[in-house]
Amino acid sequence: MNFKDIPWTDVLIDTRDFTVFKDKYPVTDGHVLFVPKIADWENLAKCYKAAYAWGYDWTHTGYCDAYNIGQNIGESAGQTVDYPHVHLIPRRKGDMEDPRGGVRHVIPEKGNYKLWHVDAEDRQLESA
Repeated sequence: MNFKDIPWTDVLIDTRDFTVFKDKYPVTDGHVLFVPKIADWENLAKCYKAAYAWGYDWTHTGYCDAYNIGQNIGESAGQTVDYPHVHLIPRRKGDMEDPRGGVRHVIPEKGNYKLWHVDAEDRQLESA
């Protein structure tokens, strides 16, 4: 797939190196995608740098309380568009009951690592 073939159309900002789109299926209000115009590491790194700068600005202006930056690489990781893109997801207090674990929630039962210890203790008790 080439940049001209990407499915996103809702452009927020278009730069020489990348375009920022609104995500078609936002996780939270404000979820955006940084998409390099050339699919190489140099341009993808520019996307990460810009996403981090946006997130930093968002938290310092009060748009959100925190943010996640990430990328799904490969079908097994959940990638559905076969072109590199970086997600910036604004997070707000209360958007989930216990956000501990952050990106670990891509596999729900692995998200809250504090529960691993409790689960391990329960299994030990059951086998005793």
